[in-house]
Amino acid sequence: MAHKRPMTALATSTSWPPVELAATRAMEARTHGTSPNARDAVVGVLTERRGGLERALEALAAQPDTLAAVATVLIKALRAGHKVLVAGNGGSAAEAQHFAAELVGRFKREREPYAVIALTADTAVLTAIANDYGYADVFARQVAALARAGDVLLLFSTSGESENVVRAAQAGRQRGVGVMAITGTGQCRLHRLADIAVEAGEGNAAAVQEVHMIVTHLLCDIVESALVADAACPPADGDSVAAVAMARPGVLDGRTL
Repeated sequence: MAHKRPMTALATSTSWPPVELAATRAMEARTHGTSPNARDAVVGVLTERRGGLERALEALAAQPDTLAAVATVLIKALRAGHKVLVAGNGGSAAEAQHFAAELVGRFKREREPYAVIALTADTAVLTAIANDYGYADVFARQVAALARAGDVLLLFSTSGESENVVRAAQAGRQRGVGVMAITGTGQCRLHRLADIAVEAGEGNAAAVQEVHMIVTHLLCDIVESALVADAACPPADGDSVAAVAMARPGVLDGRTL
């Protein structure tokens, strides 16, 4: 006759976590030099972040045509020998440099470097302009100096309201370059100034910046893939890929990029 296994405290406990599990967690926390409260905080933050990122990714997934249009404008400019200027503040400045690094260096494929310049990297230029003209002009003056017709200006901003980024967009439009914006919400000045704008969705700045990194990787992958394919087999004039840039009516105001 088989003996029945006695019920354990783990199986009969009505509390959560069970006594044994709670004791194990406390012992692990002591071993790793953390407190149970810190562990609970980590779990809580990760749960919150997961929910925020899921909502942001849903918002991003609803913009395939917009993302394709930005990618196509970048491809067309680099294919024609033009350059891409990138800027932003704080975490967005880091993202601007990240974007430039992926395309000047490499993302996934061995290939020629592409002409992408982060306007956030030269501290001498930034501090000279800020000192002589004010911080609001640190990007606009660089755009005025470097941008030429056919170039692209890519601006990262969580709020879309930073004065120096807004002025950079205005300077880009005056120079006849394509202005692309990666923002948090569409209800901002930068969104209204841009030829094409991608929204990372509502949420706190940290969540928006995390989605901006996803956008960076997505764009770099598409751009690099297309230009590597060009090197192997140059596209004919009027390649259908370029037509995607005009997918949104009036998005480029009829300008040639």
